[in-house]
Amino acid sequence: MDQFTETFDDAHIFRMTDDTGMFQHARFSIPNLTEGYCTDDNARALIMAVMLYEKLPKPAYLALVYRYLGFVLYAQDESGGFRNFMTYNRQFTEREGSEDCFGRCLWALGYTLASSVMPRGVRESCAVAVSCALPKISTLEWSRGQAYALIGLSFIEDPEVDYLMSGLADSLVDRFARLGGDQNWRWFEESLTYANAVLPWSLFAAYRRLEQDKLILVAQESLEFLDQVTFHDGFFRPVGCNGWFVRGGDKAKYDEQPIEACTATLAHLAAYQATGDCEMLKLARRSFAWYLGENSRRESLIDSETGGCSDGIMSDGINRNQGAESIIGYSIAGLALAQHERIVILP
Repeated sequence: MDQFTETFDDAHIFRMTDDTGMFQHARFSIPNLTEGYCTDDNARALIMAVMLYEKLPKPAYLALVYRYLGFVLYAQDESGGFRNFMTYNRQFTEREGSEDCFGRCLWALGYTLASSVMPRGVRESCAVAVSCALPKISTLEWSRGQAYALIGLSFIEDPEVDYLMSGLADSLVDRFARLGGDQNWRWFEESLTYANAVLPWSLFAAYRRLEQDKLILVAQESLEFLDQVTFHDGFFRPVGCNGWFVRGGDKAKYDEQPIEACTATLAHLAAYQATGDCEMLKLARRSFAWYLGENSRRESLIDSETGGCSDGIMSDGINRNQGAESIIGYSIAGLALAQHERIVILP
């Protein structure tokens, strides 16, 4: 039995979810109602719920799918975009969310639409939402929004989607061409910030669909560079969010965020799928092991009492809050790794 199966407990997922959706933050293991909800988290929670139901078709997991999908559909506006932050009294605080939010919603809708175990009504609802969102894809300007959208589109079989994927992939490749020629900085931007691995991950996903050599080359080169930055002393140590890593500067050590371990795990799994390189599967396991104690603190972020995942590693220790992004990222990464290793998840 793998480490994820041994430690997985869905209690905190249900604790963080009410009849609206998943709460954004927690005070320790208690949902922080003051901070309300966000579409970002509910979109990713939708992926998590679909993956859980794919592994074990419990009615409670399907109920989560309906809950989170309902939130995402409600967040979509008439233009096809998505509002993000919502108060506890169900009022959105902005007219439209970020491009990252848009991309993550498209990832969630694409993944759910492609799942063969989803009820027809769920898949049909996703198809309508995707269709409404497609016209906005060509307006995306930020790299992570493009990358998440590219990943979402990779699940959808359609000639129009192939065209849109080519445009997004070309934009990322062009970014890399402008900056990545320096062997000391083979990256898409002037800094490494958050969810870094999503950029090469998206190109691996695009390559499997479009089969363009330039995509796999940039994906491999950029992921190799990121690995050189984040793997040290035998474990995964992501770029800290307190300062990031600006080209020519020093890498911030803290705070280490769970989203980095999740996206690194998924990126290496995508690399393994695209290339068959078993070293990528090993690095996926090492990325995921960050959650379980193979990290700079040598301490697990998983709370065996609550089933939650701590919000990161700070200079003075573990952040004991257990918010949505943390438990969702841990669950998605663990479930994805288990899929590749053909392990049955037993909550």
